[in-house]
Amino acid sequence: MKTTIITTLLTVITGAGFSQPNADDILKKVEKNISSENRIFESSMIIHGKRTSRTITSRSYSVGDKKAFTEYLSPAREQGTKMLKLEDQLWIYSPSTDRTIQISGHMLRQSVMGSDLSYEDMMDDRKLTDVYSATVIGNEEIDGRKCYIMDLKAKVTDVAYFSRKMWIDAERYIPLKEELFAKSGQLLKRTTLSNVKQIQGRWFPMTVVYKDMLKEGGGTEFNINSVKFNQAIPEYIFTKAALKK
Repeated sequence: MKTTIITTLLTVITGAGFSQPNADDILKKVEKNISSENRIFESSMIIHGKRTSRTITSRSYSVGDKKAFTEYLSPAREQGTKMLKLEDQLWIYSPSTDRTIQISGHMLRQSVMGSDLSYEDMMDDRKLTDVYSATVIGNEEIDGRKCYIMDLKAKVTDVAYFSRKMWIDAERYIPLKEELFAKSGQLLKRTTLSNVKQIQGRWFPMTVVYKDMLKEGGGTEFNINSVKFNQAIPEYIFTKAALKK
């Protein structure tokens, strides 16, 4: 009888030591860091081509996952180009032609200014828990930091990536690496996140490197130079009239 009790206790203790946290709880903690009521940030995007690299700077405003406005600041060739997202619609204004065009359908899969990001990538800012069902499938260290390995499967149809594999920092709850897959299982993109800083009480990655696995080149490095959360953003910014101002 004593042996049975001891064995049972050992089984419970051992199982508890190796138990994984709930996947949805992990994602909710990630969203608490990444998501916000609104944010304003300035960034530089370094596109590493086959032979040369070029840098594009911009300023962006966003409210939840429904509204976003970006103005490109440099180089001169891109200066004044603006993008406006309202719900599931996207418009781009080009100062060289003084025209506003809507990006939709298959055009959303096109590259943004030759980078490894598509318009589709920039459009979908929904919470992960709204779009994917998640499972913890293991643990691994990245740069000395313990990570939960997460497998995410789409539970809605309107997603660019059917499944995702994420490495989540187990202490700060920030993704440090991600792989994005098609429904066929083909690896489409890989991202690495670094330069994690604590800003306004949350952990946030200031550098993200995107690599489109289907195109040549050295990837696209996205650096956030400054970011502010939960700011007062004038409503007129999120109007088509603001594109030509």
